[in-house]
Amino acid sequence: MRTLSLDCGGSGIKGSVLDAEGELLAPRVRIKTPYPLPPERFVGVLQEIAGQMPQFDRVTVGLPGMIRRGVVVSTPHYPNLHGPYTHKDPELDRRWRNWDATAALEGVFGTPVRVLNDAEVQGAAVIERRGLEVVFTLGTGLGCAVYDNGQLAPHLELSHAPVRKGRTYDAWMGKAQLKAIGPKKWSRRILATVDGLRPVFAWDRLYVGGGNAKKLTLSLADDVTIVPNLAGILGGVRVWDLDMAR
Repeated sequence: MRTLSLDCGGSGIKGSVLDAEGELLAPRVRIKTPYPLPPERFVGVLQEIAGQMPQFDRVTVGLPGMIRRGVVVSTPHYPNLHGPYTHKDPELDRRWRNWDATAALEGVFGTPVRVLNDAEVQGAAVIERRGLEVVFTLGTGLGCAVYDNGQLAPHLELSHAPVRKGRTYDAWMGKAQLKAIGPKKWSRRILATVDGLRPVFAWDRLYVGGGNAKKLTLSLADDVTIVPNLAGILGGVRVWDLDMAR
């Protein structure tokens, strides 16, 4: 069983094909996320990556935002005209909302497709399936996923919650802030966020990943594990073994 795994972010869309053990069968391909990005153009980018890959039997897609049973309830970056943090186009936003990504992609690829939030896919690669495990991804914004003994919990768009001075977690600790204030100050914000959310989740283990996790300059705590960004691809195999009852 070969899986085409696609990790879709605000700045880049990455993909590769993996075998049943999660080993890469081809070098990872990355395409800069184009804007404006209606769903049809998004599908075209995925097809472009797939065209550079060996044969596959199924597809996993990790998307930012609220994805419910393979349908996009909302996504934070793709309705924006010129990329993350730019003007949101109402028509693009309308086209993304309630878009049945699973049905559209199964029609294109002719294989089974599983579409989840991108943090949920990344978490599937690293969780031990014991106790309450939480995943935060540090990328364009803040991703979040929760698992209880390996069962995926209903998704929380933590990134949209206000945290300070009217800013959301996305605006407070996303990629733009890392660039604006530098790694040291940004790392202190991440540490404060983790410490502040620990009593909210009461996790047994927190995993911190995403493309910016490697920029952290501080140790977080003994109950926190930093995971590589490649987990966003590797999780594409393991999500098919998750208990998806929600």
